[in-house]
Amino acid sequence: MSFPGTWMTESESMVYRVVPKCACSTIGQIMFFSDHGQYFDGDIHDSTTGLHKWAQPESQPLIEANVRAHKARTFTCVRNPYGRILSSFFDKIAGIQRNGRRYRGNLVPQLVQKYGVDVGSPENGFEFDQIASFRRFLLFARDTIRWRRPMDPDIHWSAMSGHISTFIVNGGRYDQIFFTEKFNDGMKAVLDTVETPVDVDVEKVPRFNESEGHGPKRAHPISAYFDDLSRHLVWEIYKRDFQLFRYDFDDPDNKMPTGEIDLDEVHAKLGR
Repeated sequence: MSFPGTWMTESESMVYRVVPKCACSTIGQIMFFSDHGQYFDGDIHDSTTGLHKWAQPESQPLIEANVRAHKARTFTCVRNPYGRILSSFFDKIAGIQRNGRRYRGNLVPQLVQKYGVDVGSPENGFEFDQIASFRRFLLFARDTIRWRRPMDPDIHWSAMSGHISTFIVNGGRYDQIFFTEKFNDGMKAVLDTVETPVDVDVEKVPRFNESEGHGPKRAHPISAYFDDLSRHLVWEIYKRDFQLFRYDFDDPDNKMPTGEIDLDEVHAKLGR
């Protein structure tokens, strides 16, 4: 069995299923720090040592053995779907990546040509109609998820429940799923239940945001981006995320969860 997107500390104290756009950079750095007493110098997604990752072949048997025996505290983190898809747009579509280029090479030109998306450029200060372009991107995201065209869905905008379910279907079980919007409380609850080589004070951890400063800032409240059609598309894509992770579909500006996550329900519904 495989556990894609799974990271584990070298001390095997924690196992984490990565969900893109849900504080994954900060969580990875906390895991790295809890073993080594320092943060990884660079984007934690680029690390090849100091943290076990399923993408590293030598880590796979260690992760699989730990998950099968459920030896470590196992967790993941979720985020309001409205905020997550907006963040994906501003980071991956409108923003410039760490390498100085657009995300996935020809993706943005394809969006410009086929969907009429305009994302501006650093030269014009990223001046463009954010609302119109986002809504057109949302149509593209729905097409990739529903029909897998003009490309397969990208991990940054595919549903959180899809990422989280692979771990369950392949034999894993979560001890905790917490909210990006209540990050300190959730991460502290994880750390309070594990023994780590180095203590971590969550209140003192910097926020590691790989996309910070590489693109335009959101110019409007979240609700301004979502008209009736956009909300219909969001429900079509993320219905299960709203329901399982207790987010408010009716009010896009309410980023906070409306209740606690029922882990038994998550395992039952995503483990099929």
